[in-house]
Amino acid sequence: MTAFGWTHLAQDCAARRGRLTTAHGTVETPAFMPVGTAATVKAMRPGDVAATGAEMILANTYHLMLRPGAERVARLGGLHQFMGWSGPILTDSGGYQVMSLADLRKLDERGVVFKSHIDGSAHELTPERAVEIQDLLDADVTMQLDECPPAGWPHDKVADSMRLSLRWAERCQAAFRARPGYGLFGIVQGSTYDDLRRESARALAALDLPGYAVGGLAVGEGQAEMFRVLEATNPELPDGKPRYLMGVGRPDDIVGAVMRGIDMFDCVLPTRSGRTGQAFTARGPVNLRNARHREDPRPLDPDCGCPTCRGHSRAYLHHLVRSEEMLGPMLLTQHNVHYYQALMAGLRGAIAAGELAGHAEALAARWAEGDLAPIDAGNTGHATA
Repeated sequence: MTAFGWTHLAQDCAARRGRLTTAHGTVETPAFMPVGTAATVKAMRPGDVAATGAEMILANTYHLMLRPGAERVARLGGLHQFMGWSGPILTDSGGYQVMSLADLRKLDERGVVFKSHIDGSAHELTPERAVEIQDLLDADVTMQLDECPPAGWPHDKVADSMRLSLRWAERCQAAFRARPGYGLFGIVQGSTYDDLRRESARALAALDLPGYAVGGLAVGEGQAEMFRVLEATNPELPDGKPRYLMGVGRPDDIVGAVMRGIDMFDCVLPTRSGRTGQAFTARGPVNLRNARHREDPRPLDPDCGCPTCRGHSRAYLHHLVRSEEMLGPMLLTQHNVHYYQALMAGLRGAIAAGELAGHAEALAARWAEGDLAPIDAGNTGHATA
């Protein structure tokens, strides 16, 4: 039977290169997990997600417990079979929705009672129930239930919230059904207060969980604050366990977090941006709605080998986006997820070679160039496929 665990393969300053082993396969880290909230990475088929190089995806406890229901998914063979994804899956516990649906919920020591955003029906989510739902879904990585405080809360209020999450972590650990290849992650909270982050990390480390996440960031505090919090938090977490920064983020956020010792990421940005006409490229983001792309025969990114860039021009992508054709979001999402996976592969290679600092500088320099180069009709770089 496959044991759950993370293997440390290389180090470059604080950055780590590793391999996560789960019941449904291995994940090379640092890794980016495309978000499949409702058992689908929007606008992509599972095989196309895998073709980008993605090895692990994220799904959401809150949304799946409401629709179609965890018990139904279990009866249908679990989330992997249900959605046709054979690789590892991490499920968010619903803690972020506890924050974002503050007007629809009541939170206390036992858990949270909330109204469904779908039909207004009442539901209760406790630490034990959150773990049970993720077990029914057959998630390789189960996340503890936590409270995610918004940016700007005072120290005393954040302290109470963080310690509630710690007590919930203990209850999640007691409820978790240990079996080979499956792991439970605790979530460090404490907003931007260094002392609370350290207290949370130390208490969670004492539980000796299979993995650890840093939550409650990318909620409006700014990149500099986020990096400062990571510098205060990561040294308190065990060296031999994976570290996951939840809900992050932009490519430059990811590079900075990797340089500070983070191993795993997720964010809706590549898929959501793809649905709104924005693409990520080696020279920064490109808005395909802009009129300057109307007659541009070049590929979206000449450095990219994804099917979108191999087979279609900017002019065509602009046409699809402006015409609101379904294929536009599909092609841009596929490209964006591919770009994020290529970004992670580059970071892994740079760490292994001990060249991360130079690699990060080169990435930043290319992003700073922007994407306003004139069209060279004689050298479009576009190849039809």
